[in-house]
Amino acid sequence: MEPWDLVIVGAGPAGLSSGIYGARSGLKTMIIEEKMAGGTTSDAPSVENYPGFAHISGGELAEKMTIHCRKMGVAIRELEPVSALNLQGDEKTVVTHKTEHSAKALIIATGSHYREIGVPGEKEFRGKGVSYCAVCDGPFFKDKRVLVVGGGNSAATAILYLSGIVGEVVVVHRRHAFRAEEALVRDIEGKKNVQVLWNTEVCEILGEKLVNKVVLFDNEKGETRELAVDGVFVQVGEAPNSQIAREAGVEVDEHGYIKTDIFQRTNFAGVYAAGDVTNHPVKQVGTAVGQGITAALEAYAYIRQPYYRK
Repeated sequence: MEPWDLVIVGAGPAGLSSGIYGARSGLKTMIIEEKMAGGTTSDAPSVENYPGFAHISGGELAEKMTIHCRKMGVAIRELEPVSALNLQGDEKTVVTHKTEHSAKALIIATGSHYREIGVPGEKEFRGKGVSYCAVCDGPFFKDKRVLVVGGGNSAATAILYLSGIVGEVVVVHRRHAFRAEEALVRDIEGKKNVQVLWNTEVCEILGEKLVNKVVLFDNEKGETRELAVDGVFVQVGEAPNSQIAREAGVEVDEHGYIKTDIFQRTNFAGVYAAGDVTNHPVKQVGTAVGQGITAALEAYAYIRQPYYRK
């Protein structure tokens, strides 16, 4: 079991930022990621609200962060899922399917996963017309009709991206107005191949081998109807990847988000959390980066004790 000063679980913006600042502080730092570095930011077709970049794809931004992190000397272990954490005592243990790692301090930056709408046909047709990533799967629906479910920023971004690829985008939102940023809403209003169905919900996703229609319910008129579509993009937010942390005794709120103080500290000494897995109310790349930086500097203070706050 190789000893480390700082181990970070998760290689999204929060984890990568933690890695950069941990290494800059002189800590022997490793990041463990169950997939590939970049997190869900890599799935974003366009990022237009990260300072310094008026427009950049999520994949490119994530790649720049990953390269920067590696240049600082951080070891990034990809495709290594974490199965358990032992947070008792001075040495923290991270158990993966390959080995065990020990660390003086730990940062949990496991991010979140796409929420499902929980209707019949959603699981059955996942990967067969049901998708949660517009940039990943949008090109498969060139010149076809797709349905986007949701009304927040993630949905708006997906709508704009898909409108440039597919023939028609039908948007289903259970409310009467978008919850997305005004700039995104204005852009959507200018798209001729985008149709919005307000106060409408998906009841069922149907098809044979692939999706070919959905059952919709108008919650204002009380009417149900079918709509022919070639694909369904679910964009209704995300849920925290906090199960491993919860099992280790890390405190979470009623929604499963890890509780932290302003220094990103959890209820365990030497254990921090940053990014979308925390109960911070704003889920953005910029806030994840800030939390990751704070967590790394606090981890450094905990290990080296120059100004550790009790």
